[in-house]
Amino acid sequence: IHAPARLELGAEGAARVLVEREPRRREVGGGVAGGDVAEVDHRDQGSRRREQQVRRVQVAVLNGVNLDVLGDRDPALYGGLSLGELETRIYRWAREQGFTARCFQTNHEGQFVEWCHDARGWAGGLIVNPGAWSHYSYAIRDALELCAVPVVEVHLSDIEQREEWRRHSVISDVVAHRI
Repeated sequence: IHAPARLELGAEGAARVLVEREPRRREVGGGVAGGDVAEVDHRDQGSRRREQQVRRVQVAVLNGVNLDVLGDRDPALYGGLSLGELETRIYRWAREQGFTARCFQTNHEGQFVEWCHDARGWAGGLIVNPGAWSHYSYAIRDALELCAVPVVEVHLSDIEQREEWRRHSVISDVVAHRI
């Protein structure tokens, strides 16, 4: 459904997308980590009734190769959490920040690229940890370059303090920030 919309930053940096539509009902729920929130505003403006629908910004969290076995990797480098534990913390953090996170993990580069393409249709931002692909996957770099929303590159270890080959990221020039 296409309708006039605007992005508004609310208190504490929470982003809201305001969409003008015909009056409907209040809906809450669904989705991962709290889902979408819609509110109805029946203010009269002449003979027109307006509705503003407020949706939480959705952020795609894309985890790449070997992150499915995160709990089995060196805890001194990777923190000792399993991927499930990490995702639980991400969902909680997203709720606290006022947005919805949707987490994905794959060991298949083509699937990661497909998720980047798909997220262009729904995500207000991407948080990506491609794992080792960060260092050599120009396919993932090109897919991220197509994203018109902010992309944040995340690594669980300090790649600047690791082996020389890990210090180079082929996606660094297409992301807004690296953590």
